[in-house]
Amino acid sequence: MERAQQGPRARYREQTRAEIKDLALRQLAEGGGTALALTRIAKEMGLSGPALYRYFTSRDDLLNALIRDAYDDAAAAMARAAARSAKGSRGVRARLHDLAEAYRAWAVAEPHRYLLLQGAPIPGYVAPPDTLERARAVLGPFLPLFATGNPGPAVAATVDEMTAWLTAEESVRAWVAQYAPEAAEATEPAEAAEVTGAGGAVTAAAAHALAGAVLAWAQLHGSVSLEVAGQFAGMAHRGGTLLGAQMELLADAFGLE
Repeated sequence: MERAQQGPRARYREQTRAEIKDLALRQLAEGGGTALALTRIAKEMGLSGPALYRYFTSRDDLLNALIRDAYDDAAAAMARAAARSAKGSRGVRARLHDLAEAYRAWAVAEPHRYLLLQGAPIPGYVAPPDTLERARAVLGPFLPLFATGNPGPAVAATVDEMTAWLTAEESVRAWVAQYAPEAAEATEPAEAAEVTGAGGAVTAAAAHALAGAVLAWAQLHGSVSLEVAGQFAGMAHRGGTLLGAQMELLADAFGLE
């Protein structure tokens, strides 16, 4: 409806921006971040350099748009996977595997876009602040899974540190509450035990959720980034097999059923 209400000029601008982004993604796929060149894009589109800058003010502005799109697409893929996995009687451990495989599948299918999200695509580039919330949306579906856990000694120090982070930062508490409201409002005695700090009180379940999600992210980032970068070439294992083993170990550490 919103698109239908746009005037011809606005629709043309939107279409041109989309074409520019498509060509930029092709350059990234062919040569990485350093291959991105607005002058080449302008030439392919039959535009002058100044004309292209009416749509994106700089290379960083174009990168910002590509990164926002990639985060949003990855978050949508994770949300769909979480919704599918939550249906039926699948246990929390199985759902963890579902989410991990969905994350890996998106990255393997979109390697050049995934690599945009894993560090600076070009030297000196700094992503805009709003990408933090987008990154949290990708990891959000992991939070309710770990809220149900019973962390063991191997991850106790991480849980303690995540508890301190929760008590100190309201935005982190809001993130956990958004995706795992039952953790923020736990009623079971073991889950509802509160820790109070300078920023307020948090439940043990919220700390478990955050610790698990952060550890899952670290495992996913390490394994998937190696696979996408081609570091597993010539080795006998599949990327999915290695990631599955890592998720099993993480599930064991949090006592997930």
